[in-house]
Amino acid sequence: MGAQRLYAAVAAGGFRRYATYRAATAAGVFTNTVFGLILVYTYRALWDEKPHLGGYDQAQAVTYVWLGQAFLSTLAIGGGGVEDELMERIRTGDVAIDLYRPVDLQLWWLAADLGRAFFQLLGRGLVPFLFGALCFPLHLPSDPRVWAGFLLSVLLAMLVGFGIRYLVALSAFWLLDGTGVVQMAWLLGFFCSGMLLPLNVFPGALGEVVRALPWSSLLQAPADLLLGHGEPLPTYLFQAAWAVVLLGAGRLVQSAATRRVVVQGG
Repeated sequence: MGAQRLYAAVAAGGFRRYATYRAATAAGVFTNTVFGLILVYTYRALWDEKPHLGGYDQAQAVTYVWLGQAFLSTLAIGGGGVEDELMERIRTGDVAIDLYRPVDLQLWWLAADLGRAFFQLLGRGLVPFLFGALCFPLHLPSDPRVWAGFLLSVLLAMLVGFGIRYLVALSAFWLLDGTGVVQMAWLLGFFCSGMLLPLNVFPGALGEVVRALPWSSLLQAPADLLLGHGEPLPTYLFQAAWAVVLLGAGRLVQSAATRRVVVQGG
């Protein structure tokens, strides 16, 4: 119970920490709303030409856009998660102090990232989505069970997203400057999560491959549950399986990395 309270406190601290950046949050809300509008009109033009593209009608496609804007910072698909701070601590050698703490390194950063993610969902993601709901016809289910299932999928997406980014951060133990790895992860995240276009639109073998990758758990899986294109249990199992694989891989890489820690800072 003591460990659970500790990690809950770390998550709460992460939430409060990001809540102090009010100007950055307001700027993020504005940016997400503007990009949401650009994408909405792009999607509407595309769906006018190809109705029911990817199995979505126009209202579902527009809803998908605003979900993407809500999840962009929540899941740190374009960066901005705790991995930036962790990589800096690895580069400077401060991570050695973290390893001396009587806590698990991975769980500590997971708790901190969950606190950040929940704040970004409420502080930066909710407002653009509500704006979209007020200005455009969206596909919004009336059944509260659908919303509850959707939120569970979002939580699993947070775990998968952290698992991917934690592995990226740990690469700094070997590379020291992980900028290239981070940029590659961002590109893969945007393309393979469905942030640019729903993965249902991708044709043939390409569509099958991207839907099988872990990034599809971030946006496509929760969106399909909300839009009525996914079955809850298979979706949860898919997301949970990737969460276990990625977190397990992170623990193995962490174990290998901590055996070769070199303190470079003062």
